[in-house]
Amino acid sequence: MAKALVLEEKGKLALREIAIETEPGPADVVIEVRTVGVCGSDVHYYTHGKIGPFVVREPMILGHEASGVVVAVGSDVAGLSVGDRVCMEPGIPDPTSRASRLGIYNLDPAVRFWATPPVHGCLTPRVVHPAAFTYKLPDSVSFAEGAMVEPFAVGMQAAMRAGIRPGDIGVVTGAGPIGMMTALAALAGGCAKVYVTDMAQPKLDIVGRYEGVETINIRETSAADAIMEATDGWGADVVFECSGAAPAILGLPALVRPGGAAVLVGMPVDPVPVDVVAFQAKEIRIETVFRYANVYDRAISLMASGKVDLKPLISATLPFSQSIAAFDRAVEARETDVKIQIDMEG
Repeated sequence: MAKALVLEEKGKLALREIAIETEPGPADVVIEVRTVGVCGSDVHYYTHGKIGPFVVREPMILGHEASGVVVAVGSDVAGLSVGDRVCMEPGIPDPTSRASRLGIYNLDPAVRFWATPPVHGCLTPRVVHPAAFTYKLPDSVSFAEGAMVEPFAVGMQAAMRAGIRPGDIGVVTGAGPIGMMTALAALAGGCAKVYVTDMAQPKLDIVGRYEGVETINIRETSAADAIMEATDGWGADVVFECSGAAPAILGLPALVRPGGAAVLVGMPVDPVPVDVVAFQAKEIRIETVFRYANVYDRAISLMASGKVDLKPLISATLPFSQSIAAFDRAVEARETDVKIQIDMEG
């Protein structure tokens, strides 16, 4: 038994004891969790009880953005030792699956992802995790930053899917946490400049402090007008749609240059009717993103090098004893908040 933040059912959280696995298998490590980020999907399960076909039918521990310290290793583990500071990739595929063999293990139908029903998450003091999906953190990367690797990996996946070339002009629609991290990944991937659009000026102010980022408040200016003015009527080389909002998706063809790329990152709640001809007329390449694969090492390296600084995106850190309050604050969706984290030692 261990204390954990448990989603009992839609709208009901409890900090209580629950039975979980504590013994590592031969290829596993046991990790003392230090920091956990509150993700939008966690909040969605809390408020709605489901995401698509994934429905909370029994109590589930929340949390999947985490860092910690290795406290035990399985008999077959090499490369990790007790005391190592680590972060953990939360999606565990079947290594023998066709998707895994193709290197797209994020698309393995059998993947077990933390805090996705019925799989427990990591908002508990200790977790057992495969060593193959556990990554050492350099000394220069804090536990708080280590818990940011998971959401940043989504931005990394988007940047890699985009096929950015040095000097490209990028656009990100949606200044939520993933939108901001996608903008930073696009800059690290070679974009000369990234324009970020949103209606929430406080969020634009936060991401606009980064060198190479310019912001567009679409309450005041049409995104299409602003991008066409900035590019002399040509359009952006790559546009990342991170809001999941139907108007933003429908407006993509007006932002992308002929022969450019549109990368769909945000997930709309309902189907969106798309003007296919508008994409065809410009031969816009459409890419899609679902989580990430094979990017954790790259993400950690960028953070360790100082080229990507995610610390300004951590808005608040609450102790584990106040986990429910942390989630309730996330539900508020304050315009000044980007990422809320939970300190497991508190």
